[in-house]
Amino acid sequence: MIYFIADTHFNHENIIKYCNRPFKNTYEMNEYIIQKWNSVVKKDDTVYHLGDVGFGSLQEVKSLVERLNGTKILIKGNHDLKIGMNTWKEIGFLEVYKKRIVLGDLLLTHAPTDKAGENQINVFGHIHDKPLDKRFDEKNHICVSCDVVDYTPVSISMIK
Repeated sequence: MIYFIADTHFNHENIIKYCNRPFKNTYEMNEYIIQKWNSVVKKDDTVYHLGDVGFGSLQEVKSLVERLNGTKILIKGNHDLKIGMNTWKEIGFLEVYKKRIVLGDLLLTHAPTDKAGENQINVFGHIHDKPLDKRFDEKNHICVSCDVVDYTPVSISMIK
């Protein structure tokens, strides 16, 4: 099965406040996200993480990513850009992309885009629980920021 999620922001203390996440601290948030992820994603599944993985040392981020089931593919988000492609692979991502991936009729990006074709669905993150800008059509834009999907990866069948 294929899944999608964005904006886990592991170890990011301020995201709890910024997005009104219901956690006392990052440890509680990290554990909840890992539990929700592993409750649906199995070992042989693939997860496209659409950016903003986490904060802290590379070893701290790696120790969290290693606990997540499935093969993980990353589209770098704005908070992921300082880390190089090979380092993200060392952290635990099989493949790493800078901007976008086309997966059949899905256009996977970190932030919503107006570059989706007529018959494409833009799957994205970045905006967390904020409303989609009016210049984007809600019919072919789906946000998978963990803030709006109960911190649980969304299956491709749910997207379609």
